[in-house]
Amino acid sequence: HFYAGLTANRGDLFIQNCKYIGFSKTYSSNRYVTDSAAGATAISTGTKTYNGAIGVGPDKNPIKTILEEASEKGLATGLVSTSSITHATPASFIAHQASRSQEEDIAADFLKTDIDVFIGGGYDFFTKREDGRNLVNELMRKGYTIERELSKIENYKGKKLAGLTAPKGNPRMSERGNMLPISTHTAIKILQQNEKGFFLMVEGSFIDSGGHGNNTVQVVEEMLDFDQAVGKALEFAAENGETLVIITADHETGGMTINDGSFETGMVKGAYTSTGHTGVMVPIFAYGPGASEFIGIMENTDIHAKIKKLLL
Repeated sequence: HFYAGLTANRGDLFIQNCKYIGFSKTYSSNRYVTDSAAGATAISTGTKTYNGAIGVGPDKNPIKTILEEASEKGLATGLVSTSSITHATPASFIAHQASRSQEEDIAADFLKTDIDVFIGGGYDFFTKREDGRNLVNELMRKGYTIERELSKIENYKGKKLAGLTAPKGNPRMSERGNMLPISTHTAIKILQQNEKGFFLMVEGSFIDSGGHGNNTVQVVEEMLDFDQAVGKALEFAAENGETLVIITADHETGGMTINDGSFETGMVKGAYTSTGHTGVMVPIFAYGPGASEFIGIMENTDIHAKIKKLLL
């Protein structure tokens, strides 16, 4: 997926600024091939768990996430995703539910935290709920500004923002535009106001969808969009000097390979072995203080341990 983006962009990506590179083993506690929930929970909590688990261990008991640990230490925290903000990957950093399908319960878990900024889809999980609660009103009472338009998110000047940009997931890149890099830049702008520092998780969610659909055009579009968000993070980190940027995935999707391509024209000829996830290792790229911790082959749970050691 990375190399498809690199080829399509004629040999250059922001991610190439990361000189420390490793690999992560992604298997879950009950399957060789993980899903996003177990994969993200392993990174967020340092515990391997079963496919579908959100911030809970194999026994279904909650485990504190790195975002919650950072918040308890007084750091600012944020989540950005092109999918619904209640979807498996972002949810695994803030919620504790037995199943990733419980998106209304996951939305309610946001109210139990002091997260400073979250931007993604999922407005309906906060408002059109079976229990009748309007979580947007509850968020406003907690001091959050709620924005649904990207232009207002981009120009936000305060400290507590909930940007809910779509009823559920956002559309693909060709329709949503540059929502991800703008949201990443906005989140950093808000979080850097905290002098103690911050933890931010950003997901380019639909590289995965391109893999599921065996759609090379979508993989490339989403990869290039994600790389623009990486660029925003690296730009801040380079100026700031105290920020570590880690880029990885919770799993591979599609068993993608590249059978032909051209750096001159940007042509990529992708091929696939699956419409699901696969068990192969995924790369980790790191930039900034502590980046040298992320070389070699490691468990996905090691990512949590290393972040915790460096951040807290």
